[in-house]
Amino acid sequence: MEFERRKAATLTSLRSEVTDKSPKGTVDTPIIPLLDVINCHRDYFTTSSCSGRISILSQPTRRTTKKKASGGAWLYITHDPADPDAVLDLVFRRRSDQDEPELHQDDEVVFRFEPLIVAVECRDVAAAQLLVSKAIAAGFRESGITNSNKRVIIAIRCSIRLEVPLGSSREIMVSREYLRFLVGVANEKFEANRKRTDAFLDSLLSESGGFVAAAQDGGSYENAHPGSDGVNGSFSLSVVEVEVSGESEENLYLWGHSACALGEKVGSEILVFGGFGGVGRHARRNQCMLVDTLSGSLRRIRVESGPSPRLGHTACLVGDCVFVIGGRADPEKVLSDVWVLDIRKNEWKLVECSGDVFPPRHRHAAAVVGAKIYVFGGLNNDAVTSSLHVLDTDDMQWRLILVNGDGPCARHSHSMVASGSQLYMFGGYDGEQALGDLYRFDTQTSKCRWKKVKSSGRCPHSRFSHSTFVYKNHLGVIGGCPVRRHCQELSILDLRLCTWRHVKLESTDEDLFVRSTANIVGDDLVMIGGGASCYAFGTKFSKPMKIKLSPLKLRDDNLKPLVRELHTERNDTVKSEKRRHQQVQNVKTLAETPDLNSKSESTADGIQVDAYWVLKLEKKYAKIGKDILKKFGWLDLARKVYSIEGGLHICFPVIAKFSDVLKENQQDRMTNLFEGQSDDICEPAKGAKCLIDELTSSKALDILKECGATTLVDEVVEVRKTTKSPSKIMSEAVAPLLKDKGLPAGLLEELPTRWERLGDIVVLPVTSFKNPLWDSIAEELWPIVAKSVNATRLARQGCVASTGTRDSTLEILIGDNGWVDHRENGILYSFDATKCMFSWGNLSEKLRMGSLDCRDEIIVDLFAGIGYFTLPFLVRAKAKLVYACEWNPHAVEALQRNVQANSVADKCIILEGDNRITAPQGLADRICLGLIPSSESSWATAVRALRGDGGMLHVHGNVVDSEENSWTKHVSESIAEIARSQGHCWEISIEHLERVKWYAPHIRHVVADVRCRRAQK
Repeated sequence: MEFERRKAATLTSLRSEVTDKSPKGTVDTPIIPLLDVINCHRDYFTTSSCSGRISILSQPTRRTTKKKASGGAWLYITHDPADPDAVLDLVFRRRSDQDEPELHQDDEVVFRFEPLIVAVECRDVAAAQLLVSKAIAAGFRESGITNSNKRVIIAIRCSIRLEVPLGSSREIMVSREYLRFLVGVANEKFEANRKRTDAFLDSLLSESGGFVAAAQDGGSYENAHPGSDGVNGSFSLSVVEVEVSGESEENLYLWGHSACALGEKVGSEILVFGGFGGVGRHARRNQCMLVDTLSGSLRRIRVESGPSPRLGHTACLVGDCVFVIGGRADPEKVLSDVWVLDIRKNEWKLVECSGDVFPPRHRHAAAVVGAKIYVFGGLNNDAVTSSLHVLDTDDMQWRLILVNGDGPCARHSHSMVASGSQLYMFGGYDGEQALGDLYRFDTQTSKCRWKKVKSSGRCPHSRFSHSTFVYKNHLGVIGGCPVRRHCQELSILDLRLCTWRHVKLESTDEDLFVRSTANIVGDDLVMIGGGASCYAFGTKFSKPMKIKLSPLKLRDDNLKPLVRELHTERNDTVKSEKRRHQQVQNVKTLAETPDLNSKSESTADGIQVDAYWVLKLEKKYAKIGKDILKKFGWLDLARKVYSIEGGLHICFPVIAKFSDVLKENQQDRMTNLFEGQSDDICEPAKGAKCLIDELTSSKALDILKECGATTLVDEVVEVRKTTKSPSKIMSEAVAPLLKDKGLPAGLLEELPTRWERLGDIVVLPVTSFKNPLWDSIAEELWPIVAKSVNATRLARQGCVASTGTRDSTLEILIGDNGWVDHRENGILYSFDATKCMFSWGNLSEKLRMGSLDCRDEIIVDLFAGIGYFTLPFLVRAKAKLVYACEWNPHAVEALQRNVQANSVADKCIILEGDNRITAPQGLADRICLGLIPSSESSWATAVRALRGDGGMLHVHGNVVDSEENSWTKHVSESIAEIARSQGHCWEISIEHLERVKWYAPHIRHVVADVRCRRAQK
């Protein structure tokens, strides 16, 4: 029991976010999988560890006989291969920085490399001998038992150390060249240490070794450390908001939508379709939005006759087409249709599928393998399914796959992704509980069998409505329900080693990745949408976010087969490139050294111009070539990539630095590449286990040359237009004015980041440009601001006047007058913005009123304004007649214009003055009381206006969210009392409560639909 207690205490400390006593303060990330495997075993736990490090230490030269260390200071330390330039700069620069550690003049400066060392406490000597034998076999030959008295401790280590004195803190005694050589030696030892570490981990994970089986028999991390979150406190990834420009970001405030990364053909764009939420009133959507994850540009695809609004569907990219399957159109209508969007033509098509019946479903999961879309599970009303269907997109036939053996239970709100020919499915909800199982299905075998994946490490907690993705042979799980309040984590499964690891996500906001989408674009995980609705706190949507995955340093096995292929085809590539070199003008192989971006050529007029160069690669090698160019910064981002020769070759623009690198390598093995004399060029092919991130520039050039890369003059030179946000444009436009006037640059931080448009007027927020310093340059400022936001007229919002007529106090900054024409939902609103207010937040309610069928109804609008609800009643709802009451003369003038402009003047009677005096009585079928914060002063007027047998009242008001029930009760009781006082015997009921918008924190603008009908005698 003592061993178990020590293990639980140690693992609790290991999982704690409190820093440890090491220089870095946390566990080294590269060996976390190894530590997880050891700690999952019932007979072991790690007490200390180091993955290996390169360091420079300043230590006192005077030694004492005391066992206690005499002190020292770390000048440099890294747990990755060292950067020679950084080390040289550190050692040889003048120590004048205030943040330098305080050194004594006689301190000794030592350069060191220390390999992996792990201290492990074992249950007994037999267990210790087993683990030591495995460590020695993997290359850690110095491993052994260090203590076997009360506690059995072993040390896993090897002897590939390096320790070289460089001099003293007063004087460095070695040259820069020698120190660079030492760094190279240390990096080679670092690579040898990494290979031994990987071999040790592989031996522990090997089923034949018996280590994993013993761990599974004897318990797990959870048993040793109950209640632990299991998130690696030593490593985290940042969650960064995507800054959206173009269309409003609120278009992406969705959940239950779909999102597809459109791949290399389109670049960094993601297609977002459907879902619940969006701009204005939250509802099911059917719009298509394109998000450029690099620039943040958001634009809507205008497509006619597309799918109906829906959520809970799936969307899959096959070739140039996006397939949308199923979903839910409303609470009672679940869909089974298949729509196809051709992304080249921007055309939707509803396809008729043959084959087996595909039942309606939503909250299912789908994944693509080749030309086939696999769909599993889902929900149809209350029925949860476990069926697996496949749609062959070549002949549009559904097939139900009859699965052999025990498969996953029926579920919905799960996730499924494809990696090669394998389908991976995780989690979901079976109708009673959240699930946390992981299954694999091989689509290329004839066994038709799901297999439950056996993995090591702590598995992700059970969840549903989450997202799953595949990134470089790793499967990731993020988000979902139940939501963990204190820690967002990203769970990563190595698909080759079947080992889980967990990474903490650091964010400045409380991201809610529930029913969101996850897409991989390059090395970025892009999360779009997600959220939840809570009665007490309202609706929460997540903003689009990016998580850069490259810091995980996951190994990309895609490099291995590619480089092996290049190795076997090397001679054919060389001969092909020789012939092409003789035939193509302005083409140079990488063995030559053109000055790529600065070479001058003479024009016909004798003028010297700069020649731009591109790197040409066959299409099949474009991905690896682009990754290399981006990694080393050789890709010229100011110019566009393009294809030639019918798309057979891709041309990547390169910068001058690429030419410099070629020149540096000219004297070495590069010169003989195309003469077939360079044997060492094959080394990258043999050692292709490393990541692109781990390649040196020399090895990267070798790979490019094996790909048959050539350089040629860029005949296109098409400069890429960088997209800037409107706020960025404004800042760059205003900055020179501030500098010219001698005003502080800090004023730029006060520039508005949001504004509204009314017709051709851009309306700035009421709080913008309030600093008195802006007034001193107003005459020159406003034209600059107007131009930056592309406006002909500019205004600043004012507070709504506290008068009963609620006049606008909008201030015109650029322009002659405030009259604007604003079109909304097919209705033209014309008004003087300086005298009449216009509310954007009521759009959803105007749409709702316009959707009513009022063909035979007489309506009284007691607070008509410029026609906010009068016009929807007349134009959209086709009302028979509307009495519009309004006492603001400016609004009456606008209303008279608007009924004429919308051709409904013959159906509208405008009554100017106080509605309590002017409103008609005893004739209305419907009354609109659209005044906030309260319309109670006219409730009696509304009751008198209704017909004798009653009608409908739409009562607006601002209500504290926790008091909605008491407010509706007050409305119904008050209307009933007023009706009785008027001699009516009516039954009063609240048919519906519409939540229009948040007016203020915890205060909602709501509308109660009050039905008044004659009571049955």
